[in-house]
Amino acid sequence: MPDDERDDDFESDDDEQDSERDGEQEAERPERLFNRQEAEGLLPLLQQLLATAIEKKKASEVIEQEFSRIQNRILLYGGIIPPYAYLAEKKLERDKCVAAIREALGKIEQTGCVVKDLDVGLVDFPSVVNDEQVYLCWKLGEERIRYWHRMDEGFAGRKPLGPADASTPDASKPN
Repeated sequence: MPDDERDDDFESDDDEQDSERDGEQEAERPERLFNRQEAEGLLPLLQQLLATAIEKKKASEVIEQEFSRIQNRILLYGGIIPPYAYLAEKKLERDKCVAAIREALGKIEQTGCVVKDLDVGLVDFPSVVNDEQVYLCWKLGEERIRYWHRMDEGFAGRKPLGPADASTPDASKPN
């Protein structure tokens, strides 16, 4: 292969990597910024979607545990015939749970929110507080959004929202 053809291949690989990096950087910037009122307006929908996702995740985990018990039993006794029909039924049930989880999380993602921890129902809303891009932080079971944290902090860095924090309509518009 001539040298100039190989160079073209390397250049296109580099271009693809640059495009991927650019895509990653853009993915880090939220598409939507919420003010507190907008974020709280989504809470009923988020409660429903999170409850569904958490319920289906728990059901899926129970099925996975059952698969592990059956697998261990087969290994322990060796040579027993697995309950194929039962396992196929359980696999279908688990697949339906996983599909429901993905659907619920997809709907949440479409709102512009970020699910940080499904097990506890922790959700962040990109916002602006004190002219700084931050996350409004809400946990399933909380009545209102009362906390925020910086983009590089997590749940442990939550700070109470003041009455005027993230309340301006301009906070809902991207930069």
